[in-house]
Amino acid sequence: MTSDFVLAFSGLTGLAMIALAALRGWDGWLALKRLEIERHETGDTASLIDLADMRERLRKLEAIAAGVDL
Repeated sequence: MTSDFVLAFSGLTGLAMIALAALRGWDGWLALKRLEIERHETGDTASLIDLADMRERLRKLEAIAAGVDL
């Protein structure tokens, strides 16, 4: 009887630890997305350059996928 209680309590403790770690990860992911949105809303020149650079890389990757030689 005592071993059943210990096993159940250990399982519940482990589940709580996993849930807390997942919630902390989720909170970190949301904070990252908030920073990305704030950075996008400010319209920095650096972010515009990054966006243009990403578009250029995407164009090159699409050309490679289509078999076009740059």
